[in-house]
Amino acid sequence: MKKLLFLFSTILFGLASCQDQVTETVTYKINEPVFMSTETFRNSVKVTSEQRKISTIGKMCFYNGYLYISEPESGIHIIDNRNPANPQMAGFIELMGNADLAIRDNKLYADSYIDLVWFDISNPALPELKGRLDSIFPSALPIVDNNYGIDYAQTYGSSNKGIVVGWKLTEKTEDVNHYSGGWWNKGYELYDGVALNSTTSTSGSSTGINGSMSRFTIYNDRLYSVINNSMSIFDLTGDQPVKAADSFYIGWNVETIFSYKTNLFFGTSTGMLIYSVTDPLKPEYQSCITHAYACDPVVVDNDLAYVTLHSGSICDVSANENSLIIIDVKDVKNPAQLVTYNMTNPKGLGIDNGKLFLCDDGLKIYKITTPQTLMANNLAHYTGMDGFDVIPFNNTLMMIADDGLYQYDYTDLTQIKLLSKIAIGK
Repeated sequence: MKKLLFLFSTILFGLASCQDQVTETVTYKINEPVFMSTETFRNSVKVTSEQRKISTIGKMCFYNGYLYISEPESGIHIIDNRNPANPQMAGFIELMGNADLAIRDNKLYADSYIDLVWFDISNPALPELKGRLDSIFPSALPIVDNNYGIDYAQTYGSSNKGIVVGWKLTEKTEDVNHYSGGWWNKGYELYDGVALNSTTSTSGSSTGINGSMSRFTIYNDRLYSVINNSMSIFDLTGDQPVKAADSFYIGWNVETIFSYKTNLFFGTSTGMLIYSVTDPLKPEYQSCITHAYACDPVVVDNDLAYVTLHSGSICDVSANENSLIIIDVKDVKNPAQLVTYNMTNPKGLGIDNGKLFLCDDGLKIYKITTPQTLMANNLAHYTGMDGFDVIPFNNTLMMIADDGLYQYDYTDLTQIKLLSKIAIGK
């Protein structure tokens, strides 16, 4: 955690009950919430056929020849990808606070900060807004783009001010009390300079294909979404989604979710969790594989789970683990870690018909034989970009990277070739 920079301090010693109490006058920086009225926020959705350049990498979903890419906190780009060699920007959904999406039977479901919204995409280039579930993700907040904490008292104690849509970095000077090393003050906790929350709280249907970084997944007729530490379950069988069960705690810092057979695999910053959805409304914990603190997407194929660990500020500035772990998950109650490979900075990954596509030092492609011989079966390595996530489908690989959307034809494994690139960036 970042160290709190004291510009000056006056220390007073006293007694409180049986403990020493220390009062210090401190100056620190913290992110205060920026609010928007609820009405303005919920009336801001707009669908346009305007061709907008993608400026920031985000989550992906492929459905019926179209690729939908989230522009974090801004909306969703629509790309006509029926000809991967010549993809066309087809439109844009203005959707504040969007991060994730999933598609089922011509309906696109997406988060919008604390709300879930859905669109009819029967006309994929011009989606139609159909509805919204209000305040269904109460802990969802905008991205913080600095290393300072947030003011929880203002953020969660001012619902009458509207929806939190941003942050304002503010410098404060206050008297802060602590007992035996623990800081507290006015509804948020300071520890080594970071504000912490003081109260931790298929059946004949067509489904889109999500990238490995997604926090949304669809299993049968249920949408499962994870935000922060909790999971929500929605029934998709009716004209509109219905929250089908109470949200419940999954684990610390859940980052990704992947469905395989009758199980959900969760990537967290400390390990991979497995839950059974044999009863889809009552996911049951099966087991976990712990690992070093790092970001953690996971995909599963042929009873093998492939987990990438990568360092970076999104997880923790001190994390330095960069590796690919392969785990035998045939027995989900007793998964067995088989092999670990050192990597540069791996992120998203995908599998199709015995081929592993891995975002690491660009793009790496492997033929899967046995876990222990994976590195000896490298088919291709493309450099010069920072790959983020992939979707392999029908011999076409769609990869989003820091500078563009790349597409490759892997029909012939001896001659994998670049088909097209749509530039990303301002």
